[in-house]
Amino acid sequence: MILSCEAVIFDLDGVLIDSTAVVERVWEDWATQIGMEPAALMAVAHGRRSVDTIRLVAPHLDAEAEAHRLEGLETSLSEGLGLIPGAPQLINSLPDRQWAVVTSGMATTATARLAFAGLPIPQVLVTGNDVQHGKPDPQGYRLAAERLGTLPANCIVIEDAPAGISAAKAAGMKVIAVMTTHAASELTEADVRVSRLSELTILPAEQVLRGSSPSIQIELASNT
Repeated sequence: MILSCEAVIFDLDGVLIDSTAVVERVWEDWATQIGMEPAALMAVAHGRRSVDTIRLVAPHLDAEAEAHRLEGLETSLSEGLGLIPGAPQLINSLPDRQWAVVTSGMATTATARLAFAGLPIPQVLVTGNDVQHGKPDPQGYRLAAERLGTLPANCIVIEDAPAGISAAKAAGMKVIAVMTTHAASELTEADVRVSRLSELTILPAEQVLRGSSPSIQIELASNT
């Protein structure tokens, strides 16, 4: 299967960076502090801004202050962070102005994780600092398309979490779901699901018809 687009937009955590161990360590400790079951918290935390998660599960707390503290903890921790296999190959195959990252995390956390993994900082990086409403709201993905100079319908998003998939679909984009953090049954809203990022390949420019639009073609492994 081959999908065509003008730009590829990646989620960060769970798609390019394996941060599950760090995220769960911070959030499970916090859940214990507020008397909440860690499993129940993690069920809604993935893919959302910290401030939105806190507002959802602990509306009696100062969400902005708590989010700032938790984001600081996440930024300071690197033990357990890893690079998702296939991420460098995909990014290095894309023109600089035709890919972006949209993450629910703050800018400091996003840039620290990209640097730790040895991945480039994209020219278009939309973080939780840039939006008033986080995923599943489509604001972040729409902003990325605007900054890339293309229409949402011409973008393909690569996501791992239900909240992010809902955001991208609401923005009018096609979505490839990677089953790194959630089961296939939780990712049914996506257009396509793959087990691993390495199942995706950006076709070399010489294999794409000249003058064709959209100009990027993503080949999915035959068993997808």
